[in-house]
Amino acid sequence: MSTPKLAALAKHLAQDVARRYPPAIANSPIQIVSQQRVASILEEVFVTAQFSGENTLGWYKRTRLGRHFRWELNELGYDRKFVDRAVENLNRRASGRAVTMI
Repeated sequence: MSTPKLAALAKHLAQDVARRYPPAIANSPIQIVSQQRVASILEEVFVTAQFSGENTLGWYKRTRLGRHFRWELNELGYDRKFVDRAVENLNRRASGRAVTMI
């Protein structure tokens, strides 16, 4: 998967996160959504990308995908704690599996 495709996938995933869990809610000092629900939202978003055994992403492309995803979430206004958690979940999900956009 080329770098432009990784960037497009990261943007798509970040926009999906924002649609399901807007930055205004994520950055609210009052915990409106449980941690379990946030984990479920992230999992639902990452399921929108197909992770399969063909054309696996190497560590470099997983890193690039994570970096682009981090930039997109930062641009949308999420706080650092949420961004770190989301990127960690994406890296865990993409590890050892190919990623393609639907």
